[in-house]
Amino acid sequence: MRTVSKPLLAVSNLHIEVEGKEVVRGVDLTIQKGEVHAIMGPNGSGKSTLVSTLMGHPAYKVTKGSATFLGKDLFALEPHERAQLGLFLAFQYPKEIAGVSLRSFLFAAYNAQMAVRDPAHKKISPIKFKKFLTEKMEELKMDSAFAERFVNQGFSGGEKKKAEVLQMKVLSPILSLMDETDSGLDVDALKIVAEGVNSLRSPDFSVLLVTHYARILGYIEPDYVHVMVGGNIVESGGADFAHKLEKEGYERYGTTTK
Repeated sequence: MRTVSKPLLAVSNLHIEVEGKEVVRGVDLTIQKGEVHAIMGPNGSGKSTLVSTLMGHPAYKVTKGSATFLGKDLFALEPHERAQLGLFLAFQYPKEIAGVSLRSFLFAAYNAQMAVRDPAHKKISPIKFKKFLTEKMEELKMDSAFAERFVNQGFSGGEKKKAEVLQMKVLSPILSLMDETDSGLDVDALKIVAEGVNSLRSPDFSVLLVTHYARILGYIEPDYVHVMVGGNIVESGGADFAHKLEKEGYERYGTTTK
Protein backbone atom coordinates (compact mmCIF):
# COMPACT_ATOMS: atom_id res chain seq x y z
CA MET A 1 0.00 0.00 0.00
CA ARG A 2 1.40 3.38 -1.01
CA THR A 3 2.15 5.80 1.80
CA VAL A 4 1.08 9.38 1.15
CA SER A 5 3.41 11.86 2.82
CA LYS A 6 2.03 14.77 4.75
CA PRO A 7 2.20 18.07 2.85
CA LEU A 8 4.89 20.58 3.70
CA LEU A 9 2.35 23.41 3.56
CA ALA A 10 -1.41 22.94 3.63
CA VAL A 11 -3.70 25.97 3.30
CA SER A 12 -7.43 25.40 3.62
CA ASN A 13 -10.30 27.85 2.95
CA LEU A 14 -8.14 30.80 3.97
CA HIS A 15 -9.79 34.22 4.28
CA ILE A 16 -7.74 37.35 5.00
CA GLU A 17 -8.77 40.94 5.75
CA VAL A 18 -6.70 44.09 5.36
CA GLU A 19 -8.05 47.15 7.19
CA GLY A 20 -11.49 45.58 7.37
CA LYS A 21 -11.60 44.62 3.68
CA GLU A 22 -11.55 40.96 2.66
CA VAL A 23 -8.69 40.49 0.20
CA VAL A 24 -8.19 36.72 0.20
CA ARG A 25 -11.41 34.72 -0.09
CA GLY A 26 -11.12 30.98 0.52
CA VAL A 27 -7.70 29.93 -0.80
CA ASP A 28 -6.81 26.23 -0.83
CA LEU A 29 -3.19 25.30 -1.56
CA THR A 30 -1.01 22.26 -0.88
CA ILE A 31 2.76 22.14 -1.35
CA GLN A 32 4.79 18.96 -0.97
CA LYS A 33 8.51 18.83 -0.14
CA GLY A 34 10.73 19.68 -3.09
CA GLU A 35 7.99 21.32 -5.17
CA VAL A 36 8.08 24.75 -6.78
CA HIS A 37 4.71 26.49 -7.08
CA ALA A 38 4.08 29.80 -8.85
CA ILE A 39 1.08 32.06 -8.28
CA MET A 40 0.27 34.47 -11.09
CA GLY A 41 -2.51 36.99 -11.37
CA PRO A 42 -3.35 40.66 -11.92
CA ASN A 43 -2.42 43.40 -9.49
CA GLY A 44 -4.67 43.49 -6.44
CA SER A 45 -5.65 39.83 -6.64
CA GLY A 46 -4.32 39.00 -3.15
CA LYS A 47 -1.05 37.25 -4.09
CA SER A 48 1.25 39.32 -1.88
CA THR A 49 -1.29 39.39 0.93
CA LEU A 50 -1.33 35.59 0.94
CA VAL A 51 2.44 35.10 1.30
CA SER A 52 2.84 37.97 3.78
CA THR A 53 0.12 36.45 5.95
CA LEU A 54 1.77 33.05 5.85
CA MET A 55 4.94 34.69 7.17
CA GLY A 56 3.02 36.51 9.91
CA HIS A 57 2.68 40.15 8.81
CA PRO A 58 0.69 41.87 11.59
CA ALA A 59 -1.30 44.09 9.19
CA TYR A 60 -3.17 41.09 7.81
CA LYS A 61 -5.99 39.41 9.75
CA VAL A 62 -6.96 35.79 9.22
CA THR A 63 -10.75 35.60 9.60
CA LYS A 64 -11.34 32.01 8.53
CA GLY A 65 -9.46 28.91 7.45
CA SER A 66 -6.21 27.25 8.44
CA ALA A 67 -2.60 26.73 7.42
CA THR A 68 -0.14 24.11 8.60
CA PHE A 69 3.61 24.02 7.99
CA LEU A 70 5.50 20.82 8.81
CA GLY A 71 2.30 19.67 10.50
CA LYS A 72 2.22 22.65 12.88
CA ASP A 73 -0.52 25.28 13.08
CA LEU A 74 1.19 28.17 11.28
CA PHE A 75 -1.05 30.87 12.72
CA ALA A 76 -0.29 29.77 16.29
CA LEU A 77 3.38 30.68 15.72
CA GLU A 78 5.09 34.06 15.93
CA PRO A 79 6.93 35.23 12.78
CA HIS A 80 10.35 34.42 14.24
CA GLU A 81 9.14 30.93 15.17
CA ARG A 82 8.00 30.38 11.57
CA ALA A 83 11.44 31.47 10.37
CA GLN A 84 13.16 29.14 12.84
CA LEU A 85 11.12 26.24 11.47
CA GLY A 86 12.43 26.99 7.99
CA LEU A 87 9.95 29.44 6.45
CA PHE A 88 11.48 32.39 4.56
CA LEU A 89 9.94 35.44 2.87
CA ALA A 90 11.73 37.30 0.09
CA PHE A 91 10.02 40.70 0.01
CA GLN A 92 8.88 42.54 -3.07
CA TYR A 93 10.35 45.69 -1.50
CA PRO A 94 13.15 44.60 0.90
CA LYS A 95 13.56 46.78 3.98
CA GLU A 96 16.70 48.73 4.91
CA ILE A 97 18.40 48.13 8.26
CA ALA A 98 20.67 51.07 9.03
CA GLY A 99 23.77 50.41 11.10
CA VAL A 100 23.77 46.63 10.64
CA SER A 101 26.07 45.06 8.08
CA LEU A 102 24.75 42.27 5.91
CA ARG A 103 27.42 39.95 7.34
CA SER A 104 26.47 40.71 10.96
CA PHE A 105 22.79 40.29 10.16
CA LEU A 106 23.31 36.91 8.52
CA PHE A 107 25.71 35.73 11.23
CA ALA A 108 23.10 36.38 13.94
CA ALA A 109 20.24 34.91 11.88
CA TYR A 110 22.22 31.79 10.96
CA ASN A 111 23.18 30.92 14.53
CA ALA A 112 19.69 31.69 15.86
CA GLN A 113 17.93 29.50 13.31
CA MET A 114 20.38 26.60 13.34
CA ALA A 115 20.16 26.39 17.14
CA VAL A 116 16.41 25.69 16.84
CA ARG A 117 16.37 23.54 13.71
CA ASP A 118 19.33 21.39 14.77
CA PRO A 119 19.81 20.95 18.55
CA ALA A 120 23.23 19.41 17.87
CA HIS A 121 24.39 22.53 16.03
CA LYS A 122 27.28 24.37 17.64
CA LYS A 123 27.49 28.13 17.24
CA ILE A 124 29.79 28.91 14.34
CA SER A 125 32.67 31.32 14.97
CA PRO A 126 32.80 34.70 13.18
CA ILE A 127 35.93 33.58 11.29
CA LYS A 128 34.38 30.34 10.02
CA PHE A 129 31.16 32.15 9.15
CA LYS A 130 33.05 34.77 7.13
CA LYS A 131 34.61 31.98 5.03
CA PHE A 132 31.23 30.26 4.67
CA LEU A 133 29.56 33.53 3.62
CA THR A 134 32.30 34.34 1.11
CA GLU A 135 31.78 30.95 -0.58
CA LYS A 136 28.05 31.60 -0.89
CA MET A 137 28.67 35.08 -2.32
CA GLU A 138 31.08 33.72 -4.91
CA GLU A 139 28.38 31.30 -6.05
CA LEU A 140 26.16 34.34 -6.71
CA LYS A 141 29.01 36.31 -8.32
CA MET A 142 28.86 38.91 -5.54
CA ASP A 143 31.86 40.95 -4.35
CA SER A 144 32.71 39.94 -0.76
CA ALA A 145 32.89 43.64 0.17
CA PHE A 146 29.12 43.75 -0.36
CA ALA A 147 28.71 41.93 2.97
CA GLU A 148 30.14 44.87 4.90
CA ARG A 149 27.45 47.28 3.68
CA PHE A 150 24.41 48.04 5.82
CA VAL A 151 21.47 45.75 4.99
CA ASN A 152 19.82 47.06 1.79
CA GLN A 153 20.94 50.65 2.49
CA GLY A 154 21.93 52.26 -0.79
CA PHE A 155 21.38 48.98 -2.64
CA SER A 156 19.94 49.03 -6.14
CA GLY A 157 16.78 47.01 -6.75
CA GLY A 158 18.82 44.19 -8.23
CA GLU A 159 21.30 44.23 -5.33
CA LYS A 160 18.46 43.93 -2.82
CA LYS A 161 17.09 40.88 -4.60
CA LYS A 162 20.56 39.29 -4.81
CA ALA A 163 21.00 39.93 -1.08
CA GLU A 164 17.77 38.05 -0.38
CA VAL A 165 18.87 35.08 -2.48
CA LEU A 166 22.15 35.16 -0.53
CA GLN A 167 20.09 35.00 2.68
CA MET A 168 18.33 31.91 1.32
CA LYS A 169 21.63 30.23 0.46
CA VAL A 170 23.00 30.94 3.95
CA LEU A 171 19.88 30.11 5.97
CA SER A 172 18.77 27.10 3.86
CA PRO A 173 15.02 27.50 4.39
CA ILE A 174 12.68 24.58 3.85
CA LEU A 175 10.07 26.75 2.11
CA SER A 176 10.81 30.11 0.49
CA LEU A 177 7.95 32.50 -0.15
CA MET A 178 9.15 34.77 -2.96
CA ASP A 179 7.04 37.88 -3.49
CA GLU A 180 7.62 39.31 -6.99
CA THR A 181 11.36 38.72 -6.77
CA ASP A 182 11.63 39.50 -10.48
CA SER A 183 10.26 43.03 -10.02
CA GLY A 184 12.71 45.65 -11.31
CA LEU A 185 15.41 43.20 -12.36
CA ASP A 186 17.27 43.43 -15.66
CA VAL A 187 17.96 40.20 -17.54
CA ASP A 188 21.45 39.66 -16.09
CA ALA A 189 20.30 40.16 -12.50
CA LEU A 190 17.29 37.94 -13.11
CA LYS A 191 19.54 35.14 -14.35
CA ILE A 192 21.79 35.39 -11.29
CA VAL A 193 18.82 35.33 -8.93
CA ALA A 194 17.29 32.37 -10.77
CA GLU A 195 20.59 30.47 -10.77
CA GLY A 196 20.81 31.02 -7.01
CA VAL A 197 17.33 29.64 -6.46
CA ASN A 198 17.89 26.72 -8.81
CA SER A 199 21.11 25.81 -6.98
CA LEU A 200 19.02 25.29 -3.84
CA ARG A 201 16.46 23.01 -5.45
CA SER A 202 16.34 19.66 -3.70
CA PRO A 203 13.84 17.35 -1.97
CA ASP A 204 14.36 19.49 1.14
CA PHE A 205 13.74 22.88 -0.48
CA SER A 206 10.40 24.16 -1.79
CA VAL A 207 9.30 27.49 -3.26
CA LEU A 208 6.08 29.46 -3.49
CA LEU A 209 6.82 32.12 -6.08
CA VAL A 210 4.49 35.07 -6.63
CA THR A 211 4.86 36.86 -9.95
CA HIS A 212 2.86 39.04 -12.29
CA TYR A 213 4.67 37.95 -15.45
CA ALA A 214 5.98 34.62 -16.74
CA ARG A 215 9.48 35.94 -17.45
CA ILE A 216 11.12 34.52 -14.31
CA LEU A 217 9.44 31.16 -14.90
CA GLY A 218 11.61 30.81 -17.98
CA TYR A 219 14.55 30.50 -15.59
CA ILE A 220 12.90 28.86 -12.57
CA GLU A 221 10.65 26.10 -13.88
CA PRO A 222 7.70 25.48 -11.57
CA ASP A 223 6.01 22.18 -10.95
CA TYR A 224 2.64 23.91 -10.65
CA VAL A 225 1.26 27.28 -11.72
CA HIS A 226 -1.84 28.79 -10.13
CA VAL A 227 -3.78 31.82 -11.27
CA MET A 228 -5.20 34.00 -8.51
CA VAL A 229 -8.01 36.45 -9.25
CA GLY A 230 -10.34 38.23 -6.87
CA GLY A 231 -8.72 36.77 -3.79
CA ASN A 232 -8.93 33.12 -4.80
CA ILE A 233 -7.07 30.52 -6.84
CA VAL A 234 -9.32 29.97 -9.83
CA GLU A 235 -7.25 27.60 -11.99
CA SER A 236 -4.03 25.59 -11.80
CA GLY A 237 -1.80 23.81 -14.26
CA GLY A 238 1.75 22.76 -15.09
CA ALA A 239 4.73 24.85 -16.18
CA ASP A 240 3.28 25.52 -19.66
CA PHE A 241 0.20 27.09 -18.09
CA ALA A 242 2.27 30.20 -17.24
CA HIS A 243 3.00 30.89 -20.89
CA LYS A 244 -0.69 30.56 -21.73
CA LEU A 245 -1.51 33.13 -19.05
CA GLU A 246 1.20 35.46 -20.32
CA LYS A 247 -0.24 35.27 -23.83
CA GLU A 248 -3.96 35.42 -23.04
CA GLY A 249 -4.06 37.55 -19.89
CA TYR A 250 -6.70 37.25 -17.21
CA GLU A 251 -9.84 38.58 -18.96
CA ARG A 252 -11.55 35.20 -19.04
CA TYR A 253 -11.48 35.11 -15.25
CA GLY A 254 -13.59 38.25 -15.03
CA THR A 255 -10.92 40.96 -14.96
CA THR A 256 -9.51 43.29 -17.59
CA THR A 257 -6.12 43.66 -15.88
CA LYS A 258 -3.21 42.04 -17.72
